[in-house]
Amino acid sequence: MSMTQDIVSFDPARPSVEVSRVRVDAGAVDAAVRAARAAFPAWSARSMDEHAVLLEAWSATCARHAERIAVAIMRETGKVLAEARQEAALLSDKVTVTLEERVRARVTGYEFPANATRTNRCSYRPFGVMAVIGPFNFPAHLPNGHWVPALLAGNTVVFKPSEKAPGVGALLAELMAEAGMPAGVFNLVQGRGDAAAALVEHADVDGVLFTGSWPVGRRIMERNLDRPGRMVALEMGGSNPAIVMDDADLRQAVIECVRCAFITTGQRCTCTRRVVVHRAVAERFIAAFVECARTLTVGAGDAEPAPFMGPLVSREARDAALAFQAECVARGEHVLLESCAPAGDGWFLTPGVVRAVRFERATDREVFGPVVRIAVAEDLQDAIVQANATEFGLAASIFTRSEANVAAAMAGLRAGCINVNCGTAGASGKLPFGGLGRSGNLRPAGAAMIDVCAYPVATMAEQGSAATVAPGMTAPNAV
Repeated sequence: MSMTQDIVSFDPARPSVEVSRVRVDAGAVDAAVRAARAAFPAWSARSMDEHAVLLEAWSATCARHAERIAVAIMRETGKVLAEARQEAALLSDKVTVTLEERVRARVTGYEFPANATRTNRCSYRPFGVMAVIGPFNFPAHLPNGHWVPALLAGNTVVFKPSEKAPGVGALLAELMAEAGMPAGVFNLVQGRGDAAAALVEHADVDGVLFTGSWPVGRRIMERNLDRPGRMVALEMGGSNPAIVMDDADLRQAVIECVRCAFITTGQRCTCTRRVVVHRAVAERFIAAFVECARTLTVGAGDAEPAPFMGPLVSREARDAALAFQAECVARGEHVLLESCAPAGDGWFLTPGVVRAVRFERATDREVFGPVVRIAVAEDLQDAIVQANATEFGLAASIFTRSEANVAAAMAGLRAGCINVNCGTAGASGKLPFGGLGRSGNLRPAGAAMIDVCAYPVATMAEQGSAATVAPGMTAPNAV
């Protein structure tokens, strides 16, 4: 008999309040994979148009329950209600984008004549059973961004939500059933790290679509070294830089850099972690940045008036952010605005700003919280060098009025998402999304996610009978 245990989540703004309790079954991974494998032949045999009909039903279901989804996200992750509502709306938006012809065309077959009697063809096939491992910070939007294109391409899905947001995961599975998805096509597995490990190592899984941290992504890669045919798509973290040049619109730069440093309480993989500012405008920019950060309000996601930042997801997350700030101080960096834990309940932190002497690869690491570092550069080339002083490569920004500066940044910055005069956080669903180095393994999500959900099959089809008799061959006359 399988052992069972509960996963319990609590409201990060009110840690004594239980939000959800889900049952975990040790045999759930095997059962879910078996169900997905059994459903795959019939599902993959359906046309893309048939898949699209069910995905449109999923979109409509999400739209009907948008407020319910938003409240669940807010209560379980601590996200402010306005952000939670934006995330809930993205579920339907993802379906709309994925069903656009330009996205579908990426996995639509084609053919052309090779000669008078032979045709060359390329067709696309789904991988099979896809494991989707979800994060806590966007517990609905990011896994949805994986399974919508996976389902469109004809794969079946086993979804394992973050153990920090099991209630959101359970709600999404309930709504998928309400949308009419056939049995076994979409499957939910609740659990902790051991369940995720069992899923990504399972012999009958054909692909792993992961959003999360670099250490976990590294373990997924290690556990699949002997499975080169398994699709592994990793979207991980970032130590994202923003460059502010001497010709920048400083008000625009301050507002965007502050917003992107502290949005979602610093718990986005695209949050601005480092700001590199040209020496000529450094003192003006830094003073304005600190003053703007100081005005940000902190409170429960449903507080009135609405705060800018909610709590971090857990005590451990809050402690890690404070430990990072202390680490910066210990190596001689100067705190311009101290990140502090306010009195009272909840895993809240105020914004923190630290001035570094210079950004170096040896001292760079990702912190998932509201602490940002600022350093000064002598010129654009120095700024690009400092911006690239990281093992990550997800997002970057440059603020400038100069097209030459933009061109140099586009050529020199190593990141999968490079923005101009807007911040690092946030992305268009109509563009690819992913990064380099410890940020990803070059299999971007967003509009390009469909690319990792089907593989091409090349076919040469001959209609004639004039087979070439090669030198050294004797063609039989009896056939």
